[in-house]
Amino acid sequence: MARSPEGPPPPPTVQKLRLRYAKRGPLRFASHRDLARALERALRRAQVPMAYSAGFTPHPKISYVGAAPTGAASEAEYLEIGLARRCDPEAVRTALDDSLPPGIDVVECVEAAEGGGSLADRIDATRWRVELPGIEPAELESAVAALLAAAEVTVAKRTKNGLRDVDARAPIASASAGGAAGCAILHVVVRQVTPAVRPDDVVAALAAVADLRPPSPPRAVREAQGRLDDSGTVADPLGPDRAARARCQGEHAAV
Repeated sequence: MARSPEGPPPPPTVQKLRLRYAKRGPLRFASHRDLARALERALRRAQVPMAYSAGFTPHPKISYVGAAPTGAASEAEYLEIGLARRCDPEAVRTALDDSLPPGIDVVECVEAAEGGGSLADRIDATRWRVELPGIEPAELESAVAALLAAAEVTVAKRTKNGLRDVDARAPIASASAGGAAGCAILHVVVRQVTPAVRPDDVVAALAAVADLRPPSPPRAVREAQGRLDDSGTVADPLGPDRAARARCQGEHAAV
């Protein structure tokens, strides 16, 4: 006979909250595992009433979506949490933000809309800003033009199974150059693929097509994640939840 966990089952999830948080400054070098530990400790310190999975080793119901690579800063990291009792999303945001170390900042918290689908289904692209110290904007502009004109650009990418050749060109939806003298800035929108093509892969592709090699390490910031629409805009994944909440409040006000 199968053994069952002792004690009553955990309370059910009665509310789902979706949060956008940023990792800034030195915290960009924290791994996803380290960030997850910090967030879980902060949820306990903030006394957020988490829902837990059943079984012999219950875990808080937390889902992370599309974590940025170690070394990259981000203004658009997302997670979803399940709560055992209803809470005001802004109160949760404030309490959690106060419990986190500087550099991990909870920017927004909204209630997940009923029937709105999963958060992961609303994300298929990322918009990056990549600073290239020591590179002039005109030099980057020429390299970007060469990259966009190429049908395929193969780069060596390090994966958990070792080096693998990947096409870094195909996932690039758009790219442009900007910046000032002495520091060019690459703006690039990359579709989600497997394995993921990240800023360092795009920089490697620029080196392959135009021999563009920054003398200092590039500095990447994830500016947005979301669905890529026909205009090339990366849509806000929390927008549908905000819209559903506004409709609900409008219906209540009209009653």
